[in-house]
Amino acid sequence: MPKLRIALAQVNSTVGDLAGNAQTIIEWTRRASARGADLVLFPEMMLTGYPVEDLALRDSFVDASIAAIQDTAARLAAEGLGGIAVVAGYLGRQAGLTPRTGQPVSAALDAAALLFGGDVVVTTAKHHLPNYGVFDEYRYFVPGNRLPVFRLPCGEPGEAADVAIAVCEDLWQDGGPVTVTRQAGAGLLAVPNASPYERGKDAERLELCVSRAAEAGATLAYVNMMGGQDELVFDGDSIIVDAAGNLLARGPQFAEALIVADLDLPNADVRIEPGDTPADPKDGTHMTIHRVALPPPTPRTSEPAPPSQQGHGPVTEEPGRRPAGVPGGRPPGPALWPRLSPLEEVYTALVTSVRDYVVKNGFSSVILALSGGIDSALTATIAADAIGPQHVHVVLMPSRHSSEHSVSDAEDLVKRQGVHARMVPIQPMVDAFQAELDLTGLAAENLQARVRGVILMGLSNAEGHLALTTGNKSELATGYSTLYGDSAGGFGPIKDVPKTLVWDLARWRNAEAASRGQTPPIPENSITKPPSAELSPGQLDSDSLPDYQVLDAILDDYVVKDLGVAGLVAAGHDPALVDRVVAMVDRAEYKRRQYPPGPKITPRNFGRDRRLPITNRWREPSRSR
Repeated sequence: MPKLRIALAQVNSTVGDLAGNAQTIIEWTRRASARGADLVLFPEMMLTGYPVEDLALRDSFVDASIAAIQDTAARLAAEGLGGIAVVAGYLGRQAGLTPRTGQPVSAALDAAALLFGGDVVVTTAKHHLPNYGVFDEYRYFVPGNRLPVFRLPCGEPGEAADVAIAVCEDLWQDGGPVTVTRQAGAGLLAVPNASPYERGKDAERLELCVSRAAEAGATLAYVNMMGGQDELVFDGDSIIVDAAGNLLARGPQFAEALIVADLDLPNADVRIEPGDTPADPKDGTHMTIHRVALPPPTPRTSEPAPPSQQGHGPVTEEPGRRPAGVPGGRPPGPALWPRLSPLEEVYTALVTSVRDYVVKNGFSSVILALSGGIDSALTATIAADAIGPQHVHVVLMPSRHSSEHSVSDAEDLVKRQGVHARMVPIQPMVDAFQAELDLTGLAAENLQARVRGVILMGLSNAEGHLALTTGNKSELATGYSTLYGDSAGGFGPIKDVPKTLVWDLARWRNAEAASRGQTPPIPENSITKPPSAELSPGQLDSDSLPDYQVLDAILDDYVVKDLGVAGLVAAGHDPALVDRVVAMVDRAEYKRRQYPPGPKITPRNFGRDRRLPITNRWREPSRSR
């Protein structure tokens, strides 16, 4: 039985950075070579980053991707790495298609290539194109219809394993490449992925891999991207399971790592010759099996690492990121990194997203309004953890309606975390506007928020900081924000975080600090005091909104689960309150369209997921009367 050493390169790529991503492929293949790997698997669209969105419609970008994958194959060989099989995602093109209405003009493919011996040996493309949630892939790609199976010499002389390649969504849909893998008799199904994070998705992902490995009758190696890309954040969590459902390896969450494992695979059937054979994907389409055979390995230019350094484990040694039970070196069992707790998982997703948005967009610092309340306190803490407190600037902007504790709580956070702070009292500016406009009621309240927005954006422009908004999902849902005021900024770290979860994350972060003997970063009073916008005397959020525990439960059913009024009432929510909340959510669509992007952590966020018309006369039938 051949023993194949596989390395899953769970790495962070950047959309459009072909040169940088290609260099990452070279560097991590070199690391895998030093660990004695026979096969290195990179994520979906590794070379281009993911998602490329409308870049896929540009012939110039598709051409550049195709040229870059060929160049990467040549560079691997030139650097002595040509004898390692490398599978990496890129943007390809389906040649020979007749243009027609509804087909992407570039005929682009969400493709994966096998690189070996200086060549692109074989390519494939995603067969099942997702067109739900955050995915619009029918807009960008044409489907693939070929399952490549390559014979990889490994183990003892004369032994080899047959390896099939499928891409991401091909696991999530019935039929197609998984079904054809069983027909091909492959021993290993290699799957590059760019699967975005959602709360609790890791359990669903493992269950999926176990199910599909059994269906394919093969060991399944699932490598996932990690890092942030606009609203999406990728958590890694790469997995290897065998056909019997045994978990052989699992990578860390929200960290780059090289997951190395030795796989016992069935010996390839030498009676099956290379070439094309038809297959039945059992999904109403047609596919072929395309077989190629790789030559026996040649001596490596770089020597494998000593045995004590081979085997499982990350390349980067981050505290808490080593496989379970391993103080150093190779573990005795599977390479299983510890799982994050539910709150740590969400918090780390937000930190990862902020860090990558800042870095990948060329900023070196952020700025935000610090009110002393829980939302701005959590946002500042996430930012400090993402890029360091020395790169975080906060502005305290009290008005005549600001309570004494709003300033003292903000100042307390500044002392705890060491961020840069300045105070800009806004009352003289508000008074100057009022002298000209004589606003009253809600317009006067919003004027304060808009003056703060002008100050924040002015400092952002003058000093080059990325401005962060501090609104949470509950506020965005109900329209409890001011356009061109607290909604002004470039990125919203807690945009998809319900208010009740904001409190939970703040308590978790403080408890985490205390467990390490550190000063909790968020003042306790910011967590425990009643929330208020402080735009009028004695104002509390409860004056305008239901209790957040009740509100968030309704919002989850209406926004995430998409229940109508009848469904919400049937779920047990108060009919009068349902009518009130639904009306607030529906009226606020125009505000949400103008809010900056922020990381998606729930199954349905405001942005890529939930898309409703602003001009819309449909109203859910009331059940309260």
